[in-house]
Amino acid sequence: MNVRVPRKGVFGALVVAVVLLLGWLATSQGPLAPTKVTLARVEQGPLVASTFGIGTVEARRSYALGPTMASRVARVLVDQGDVIKAGQLLAELDPVDLDDRVASSRLAAQRAASAVRTAQAQLSEAQSRAQLAVASARRSAELRARGFVSQEATDAKRQEANAATAAVEASRSQLAAARRDHERALADVAGVGKLRAQARLTSPVDGVVSARLVEPGSTIVAGQAVLQLIDPASLWVKARIDQGQAGGVRVGQAAEIVLRAEAGRVYPGEVQRVDWQSDAVTEERIVNVGFTARPDTLSIGDLVEVTIATAELADAHWLPAAAVKRIDQQDGVWQVRDGHVVFRPVAVGITTLDGRSQILEGLDRGDEMVVHSEQALRPDAKVKVVAAIVASAESVASVSSGR
Repeated sequence: MNVRVPRKGVFGALVVAVVLLLGWLATSQGPLAPTKVTLARVEQGPLVASTFGIGTVEARRSYALGPTMASRVARVLVDQGDVIKAGQLLAELDPVDLDDRVASSRLAAQRAASAVRTAQAQLSEAQSRAQLAVASARRSAELRARGFVSQEATDAKRQEANAATAAVEASRSQLAAARRDHERALADVAGVGKLRAQARLTSPVDGVVSARLVEPGSTIVAGQAVLQLIDPASLWVKARIDQGQAGGVRVGQAAEIVLRAEAGRVYPGEVQRVDWQSDAVTEERIVNVGFTARPDTLSIGDLVEVTIATAELADAHWLPAAAVKRIDQQDGVWQVRDGHVVFRPVAVGITTLDGRSQILEGLDRGDEMVVHSEQALRPDAKVKVVAAIVASAESVASVSSGR
């Protein structure tokens, strides 16, 4: 026996089912569905605020060794990487005619010294003659007073004494001139000797040859470097720090240095200098960090990563930095109450590089706050707490724009 179901009843049942399905979708998956969120508790413990930068290894004290005159390189006695001592001969330049000029200047100085001795002898002779002439004139004057000699003879003796005295003064002038000539000749000897010495390039300090820039036979100009020297004890890192993070950097702060060539190995360091002038183009500040213990494998130009500890708190309340939002110029967090969220303003302190923000006021330890949501939240929005969120690119973009 066939039972006929009324068509109107079937159609009505289908309509009710569709309505119920749409209602369920709207409230659980659609625009009326609660936003999925994850929570995190306010924790208490130590926090270290740090700033990060990229830099290169450089030498604080480096020396460009080269001539002060144009010349040709005769010999280069060291190579890159050689350890050198202060005063060690590193290279020689072609002296050209400097050796001849040194010999000529020495001969000129010897002639000037002989002229001084001759002038001294002439002065002694003139002084002796003057003494004799003065004594003879005095005796002639005494004899004239007694009437034994004529006035003409006395005047002649006086004239001879005056001439002898003038000769003494002339001899003194000649001696002074000879001495000046001798001093000038000695200065020439010293000057040419310095020029000759400059043809020998010696190390000013103990150090290492970091670069050999020319080879024997090369012609170089004054001031051109032949060798580059460094003091290996002065190696440090020239790091670039974003200006927005460099405000708390101070000399003496501890730092961690990681060489790109030795990824994973951390070397201790210390901030040794903070440059006063920042880079206006890149908006970075130069910070020089020294090694507490210098690696043996260190080389100039090595790329490094630097982390500087700018502040350290032994005990602080903190939340994941992702939980802190900024709405209407106010920092705050979202808190779940009866399935809805409310915005609670907070005061934020330091933020660590691993994504933890210090909460100065507004929350207590153990309070649970929203960390992530699948879309941007608004006050009194309906939410559902889940363990994890798998967000789409659109959701991530919307959450980021809602901060």
